[in-house]
Amino acid sequence: MARNMNGRIVSLQDWTRGRGSAAPVAPPSDGELLDGYSRAVVEAVERVGPAVVSVEVEMAGGTNRPGGRRRSPSPRPLTGSGSGFIFTPDGFVLTNSHVVHGARTIRVTLEDGRTRTAELVGEDPETDLAVLRIGVPDLQHAALGESRSLRVGQLVIAIGNPLGYQSTVTAGVVSAVGRSFRSVSGRLVENVIQTDAALNPGNSGGPLVNSRGEVVGVNTAVILPAQGICLAVAVDTARFVVGQLIKDGRVRRSYIGLAGQDIPLHPRTIRGHGLFTDSGVLVSGIVDDGPSARAGLREGDIVVGFAGSPISRTDDLHRLLTAERIGSNTPIDFLRRGERRSLAVVPAESAGSPDR
Repeated sequence: MARNMNGRIVSLQDWTRGRGSAAPVAPPSDGELLDGYSRAVVEAVERVGPAVVSVEVEMAGGTNRPGGRRRSPSPRPLTGSGSGFIFTPDGFVLTNSHVVHGARTIRVTLEDGRTRTAELVGEDPETDLAVLRIGVPDLQHAALGESRSLRVGQLVIAIGNPLGYQSTVTAGVVSAVGRSFRSVSGRLVENVIQTDAALNPGNSGGPLVNSRGEVVGVNTAVILPAQGICLAVAVDTARFVVGQLIKDGRVRRSYIGLAGQDIPLHPRTIRGHGLFTDSGVLVSGIVDDGPSARAGLREGDIVVGFAGSPISRTDDLHRLLTAERIGSNTPIDFLRRGERRSLAVVPAESAGSPDR
């Protein structure tokens, strides 16, 4: 029994039916949830869409670019197409290296239909990124977000020009982070976001965007004949590369000749070895006679430190593989069968060749 506010004795059953219990809150309907999803996509596209461009290239010879026409026996120049996005108001455009590599002429078409000839500022085949510049001031540009905080299952939106269809939008989720893959040219691209937002030839170089309208990746490839396995270079990698390309036109870096994938570490492993990171880089491949192979690293090792700094992601390793490391004995810490070990590796200069 209990007393109400007037001092009257009432049963607990009556009390819980009265002011003593909160009315149940109805869960949102399917329609309300879908409306929220749609609003997130629409608002993100409205923010970034005006910054997305079409990239058309003309080549005197060589291999067709993805999205281009078939090879012809005629002497006419080969053509190709892709996507890109403006990331500064003074006309810097980010796209894929494989879209513009070897192009004789590059033309960029803005959302409003204006077409301009673009200058290739620089490209980095190892991350499949390139920076262009067009002579148009005061342009609407896309904001660069961060990829480090991405979570599996998070909503992402891809915008581009697949197969010539301008300003096409697809949406999906982040399927995985920290992937690595070998591009069609044979180069190994690290720190890649996997998503199921549909991509097609011509999407290459377009932005992958979060629900806040921030670019979190640069769409670069699809895995065929699989469905829903699409890949984008993480924007944290793109930030570093873009700065180098604008400054020097290229990225001079060292390399140690391994393929890696981010992997979480068990708390017991972290405590047992006194690690300062909760994840590491699993060695999934070793370049024959490369620096890592010569140092004694093996597939299955987990890299947790390099040059005295903790390593939790492939992006951490990339940032430390600078030009200053070339030819220098550098300690690399790793786990092998539960043991913590250390070796000295001598990074070589990366020439951007397929044999990374």
